Amino acid sequence: MRQPLNDFVDEAKSVVDIARGHDIQLRVLGATAIRIHSPDSIMFHKSMDRELSDLDFVTYQKHEKKIVSLLGEMGYAFDRSSQFLMTISQRYILRDRVNNRSLDMFFDKLDFCHTIDFRKRLEVDYPTISLADLLLEKLQIVSIETKDLKDAIILLREHPVGDGDKEMVNAEYIAKLLANDWGFWYTFTTNLSKMQEYLPELTVLPQDDHEKIGARIRELQDHIENEPKSMGWKMRARVGTKRQWYKTVDESPQIE
Repeated sequence: MRQPLNDFVDEAKSVVDIARGHDIQLRVLGATAIRIHSPDSIMFHKSMDRELSDLDFVTYQKHEKKIVSLLGEMGYAFDRSSQFLMTISQRYILRDRVNNRSLDMFFDKLDFCHTIDFRKRLEVDYPTISLADLLLEKLQIVSIETKDLKDAIILLREHPVGDGDKEMVNAEYIAKLLANDWGFWYTFTTNLSKMQEYLPELTVLPQDDHEKIGARIRELQDHIENEPKSMGWKMRARVGTKRQWYKTVDESPQIE
């Protein structure tokens, strides 16, 4: 019998490993994924009062029935009060009432302020989505919160910016994606600037970390600025913020 795990990181890894044993491509999202990828920053995350509160996963739509059945065997049951989310967004909320844990399951994509498509992307990393996708996930939020800025800063504290996905933030992938979507570009680059502005407030981080993270933010900004933009991007840029550039998100919680 599977023993309950109280630690979110251990539980997330366990769920992904069990899913892999059933040929299901499942990856961790959100703050838990950043915690998994940034083990050397755990004490800073705790000093920032950045606690984990739930689990977030994404898988392919083709695995929907298998993963829901498997999670049921693991003690996760549908939260019936969130039935409407299952209907309109294919986002399932499940709860492990024994361990008082909530689990959000997404299929193929995230569809909040901006859309992040994971089809053909889940194989890039394990047990989480890629570092580039993690940063896109955090910085797609128009009304970004302090907790998300903290997560993004920790991500860049431990990982360089480069042109690949192996333990680095793939700036080439991000730049090319944003070069075709002015709205996403505007939100993402605005939030990069907010990261830079918020960084000095994190006095728990040593000065050399401030310099390193700031340099990585600027490097990412340069990649995005220098990437040739599509005609659609240029046409939408003419309108700018005179027209809403993001999707309105309902009041249900986004990813932790």
